[in-house]
Amino acid sequence: MFGISDYGAFCAAVLVFLALPGPGTFALLTSTSKGGFRAGAAATFGVIAGDQLLLWSAVAGVAALLAAHPLAFKSVQYLGAAYLAWIGFRLLLPRPGASAPITIQPRDYARQAFFITLLNPKAIVFYMAFFPLFISPATHRGLPTFVAMAATIAVITAIYCLSLCAFAGAVASRVRAHTRLIRD
Repeated sequence: MFGISDYGAFCAAVLVFLALPGPGTFALLTSTSKGGFRAGAAATFGVIAGDQLLLWSAVAGVAALLAAHPLAFKSVQYLGAAYLAWIGFRLLLPRPGASAPITIQPRDYARQAFFITLLNPKAIVFYMAFFPLFISPATHRGLPTFVAMAATIAVITAIYCLSLCAFAGAVASRVRAHTRLIRD
């Protein structure tokens, strides 16, 4: 379909990559817990925009460039992983009185989710190494193939992330209601 080899497997792979918890998931959950569904929806837009930039970068040849220079690809992966490890370390072992390693500001939900997605090693690996595997050389149609892939990823991401935000918003409101009952 549209030059995508095994469209069903492609959709399943996108969904599996989304379901694996990572920094983007935590940005969505944090945004939703702080600002409700609208904040989560804004963060979802940021995730989709970040995904699209990574996808079109792969299409523009960044994936081929990184494949031709494995050291550069490994460097990108390790830098992203080191950044996440540093954040994880700061979350696990905070200094007394230290600020949170990542603060999601209400006015910046979309922008922060966008940059979190761009630095996410899981997303980088997907678009630079895994994504090209679904392009069928025999039936590839050029731009229409990439547009179909980009649209598919955006739709699946929107459905998944907005569902996650709705669920997180419902859980957050129940926790807040439960907390009020305990205090009273």
